[in-house]
Amino acid sequence: MTDSKYFTTTKKGEIFELKAELNSDKKEKKKEAVKKVIASMTVGKDVSALFPDVVNCMQTDNLELKKLVYLYLMNYAKSQPDMAIMAVNTFVKDCEDPNPLIRALAVRTMGCIRVDKITEYLCEPLRKCLKDEDPYVRKTAAVCVAKLHDINAQLVEDQGFLDTLKDLISDSNPMVVANAVAALSEIAESHPNSNLLDLNPQTINKLLTALNECTEWGQIFILDCLANYTPRDDRESQSICERVTPRLSHANSAVVLSAVKVLMKFMEMLPKDLDYYGTLLKKLAPPLVTLLSAEPELQYVALRNINLIVQKRPEILKHEMKVFFVKYNDPIYVKLEKLDIMIRLASQANIAQVLAELKEYATEVDVDFVRKAVRAIGRCAIKVEQSAERCVSTLLDLIQTKVNYVVQEAIVVIKDIFRKYPNKYESVIATLCENLDSLDEPEARAAMIWIVGEYAERIDNADELLESFLEGFHDESTQVQLQLLTAIVKLFLKKPTETQELVQQVLSLATQDSDNPDLRDRGYIYWRLLSTDPVAAKEVVLAEKPLISEETDLIEPTLLDELICHIGTLASVYHKPPSAFVEGSRGVQHKRLPARAGSGESAESPEVGQSGTSEAPPAVIPSQGDLLGDLLNLDLAPATTTVPSVQPSMQMGAMDLLGGGLDSLLGGDIGGSPSMGAALGAPAAMPAALSNAPAVGGGLGDLFDLGGGVGMPTGFYVAPKTLFLPAMKAKGLEISGTFARRGGIIQMDLSLTNKAMSVMTDFAIQFNRNSFGLAPAGPLQVLTPLTPNQTIDVSLPLGTTGPVMKMEPLNNLQVAVKNNIDVFYFSCQYPLSLLFVEDGKMERQVFLATWKDIPNDNEAQFQIKDVHLNSDAASNKLQGSNIFTIAKRTVDAQDMLYQSIKLTNGIWVLAEMRVQTGNPNYTVNRNKESCQ
Repeated sequence: MTDSKYFTTTKKGEIFELKAELNSDKKEKKKEAVKKVIASMTVGKDVSALFPDVVNCMQTDNLELKKLVYLYLMNYAKSQPDMAIMAVNTFVKDCEDPNPLIRALAVRTMGCIRVDKITEYLCEPLRKCLKDEDPYVRKTAAVCVAKLHDINAQLVEDQGFLDTLKDLISDSNPMVVANAVAALSEIAESHPNSNLLDLNPQTINKLLTALNECTEWGQIFILDCLANYTPRDDRESQSICERVTPRLSHANSAVVLSAVKVLMKFMEMLPKDLDYYGTLLKKLAPPLVTLLSAEPELQYVALRNINLIVQKRPEILKHEMKVFFVKYNDPIYVKLEKLDIMIRLASQANIAQVLAELKEYATEVDVDFVRKAVRAIGRCAIKVEQSAERCVSTLLDLIQTKVNYVVQEAIVVIKDIFRKYPNKYESVIATLCENLDSLDEPEARAAMIWIVGEYAERIDNADELLESFLEGFHDESTQVQLQLLTAIVKLFLKKPTETQELVQQVLSLATQDSDNPDLRDRGYIYWRLLSTDPVAAKEVVLAEKPLISEETDLIEPTLLDELICHIGTLASVYHKPPSAFVEGSRGVQHKRLPARAGSGESAESPEVGQSGTSEAPPAVIPSQGDLLGDLLNLDLAPATTTVPSVQPSMQMGAMDLLGGGLDSLLGGDIGGSPSMGAALGAPAAMPAALSNAPAVGGGLGDLFDLGGGVGMPTGFYVAPKTLFLPAMKAKGLEISGTFARRGGIIQMDLSLTNKAMSVMTDFAIQFNRNSFGLAPAGPLQVLTPLTPNQTIDVSLPLGTTGPVMKMEPLNNLQVAVKNNIDVFYFSCQYPLSLLFVEDGKMERQVFLATWKDIPNDNEAQFQIKDVHLNSDAASNKLQGSNIFTIAKRTVDAQDMLYQSIKLTNGIWVLAEMRVQTGNPNYTVNRNKESCQ
């Protein structure tokens, strides 16, 4: 007898038994077997071996059995594609079944089987179902088109399903309309430029008619679609708002938020003096308040959305303060969000009850909530000036409780109150000093040190207090060390005779014994200031500080407008645009609110072309308000008396290419932001009118090096790098940069500095639409991780084939930079000379003919002052930046230079520059024309 008996068994196994049952002649036994298979599949057992046996069970009239078999097919078709084709004939047959439920079930299942081999067989049944007499089948088929598009987009387009789907928007059944809208929206998201949802007033009217009769999810699809439409005028906007308003009373909170989104967007187009505008504001409040009676999770979503709404239109909920008062059983995340909204709604009218509430909250047991409540009292003081005294009194009462974390938070906010209201509440300093010993948190210690340093002349023992902090200098956090260094230098400048030894001690600790570069650099700066020019040191260190703003945590306006367009989605909960947390092609569309009636802005959304029109490309011939008109019709410098009159209707731009632009080129400010010009200083000979003008990116750049830039005698002028993104706004990432044109390629030179404590990786960059279609021509090449205190220089090549949208000013560029920490946004301005191409030298005969043909209205004249160069030197200098001299002649001791410039978008600029020997002022006549 061998041991083989252990490896043999008479039991056939579970799969074998199921196989036998599936092939049974008894219908009930067969149904039970399929249920067992589905149960095994659900708990994770592999029952794919039963595929042919289960497929054989499809030939049945029993709807329940058919559903179970279809469920099995959806799960295993991908792993058994060859076997799945066996089921196709049954699908096709079921799509013609008399029972509409079976027809719909068949087309739904075929859409869910993501197998390429099957998709071609799906087309004909799907086409029939899209035109089926039963609305249930049509609505199922509409969703199936979106699923099929996800598998094979080209097939859907070739078969004409998208046109059929558009026709379903006019269907008589509201649920079919809703599903057609949902399918088209889904497809449009993955193909943003396809303009599938061709929304026009007739289509909108059909959608609004269907809105009243849809299910709740159908209503959400339609409302989200309406939110992408931009009405033609305020009358159409009001009409849509009136028909959407009843949705505010819906029981489903998602429908309510979608309706709020539509109304918030369309309100932008309503004049504020309209009676209906006030009525609409009143109607928006009750549904938002009702959302706060739901379960905590829904409350939180509602509160995050309300936070955005309150920042955009605080008047909606200004009388509803009490609903945001915290309840004892609210979860902490709801409490903190309510607290934030209370501060945003605080005003002189309700500040008394808000303060009473906040004082109550400050005695709660939840530490995080108490801290936030104490900070909220300080924010109330800063926001509502009339309440400041009462807030300070409340904070002093809380300090008297001697609760450690309450005292520390109170000291932090009192420091901000001192900044907002100088020389008003300093009498409380003595009380604060009594609590010095209890401070153990860096922020509180830093705040107290700031107060002691700032008001050292009022505190008799200020030197002793600061010296007590100095004893454990190396154990303190960087924040406290920096504050202590500054406070002791302030003290020294106020009481030099008594504190000389103390200041030497802190400077020595900061510069010689510290490893922190920020601390060391600040120490050296103070040391050199004090040793070389104490008067200058006093002006720098004790300079008058700007008052802090009322609301320091408001969302940036353009981001807020975008988030308002995403109310009711994850973006409104995260308070981040979808592109910040959605990877891939979806979610990167930037939406914006329409322009208010009469504002003159383009009302068209940059993403969705409305009223059946797509966004037009920049015009070739200048017309009123177009890109060329903006570029060439406005000057920043004072014009001479001989300037031809320019029609007011053309004065729409932010800069003139050869007006304010050439001013800068021949000796004006170096461009960049206004603060940059101020920091580097304007040339001494610059006319006062020009030096006071706001900088707009420097126009053509300071190509004559009169602004102190990095000059290239034979090539393109490169301005010095300026700060694009400060570290404090980007979680420690600092970005500075400039622009250059090298060998015909536009480049953005960036310096990335990590001022955080963690390593930064995974860098990427993206540009928003802009006037000249600038876009990255390659990825941001940061090949190694950016370690703390490290700087990396990168050069990003740019192309000019990106999407075009008119910016204000024209050379404004909005940039998003992503790394492993977050996505950060900034805007900068590039010199227009970047866009001057190398083949911009026009033939003489063409130049002459073009100059004569240009109407007088297209001509303007400017004076450029204080340029000490002769005509040849000026011509050579300008040629380095692709401004070409076509001809030169001398008339009445004046050199006349005729010049041409060609921009990347094909626009030509012709100019005549007059240079008189010994006269530092140039006169420029500029004509504009465009050639292809």
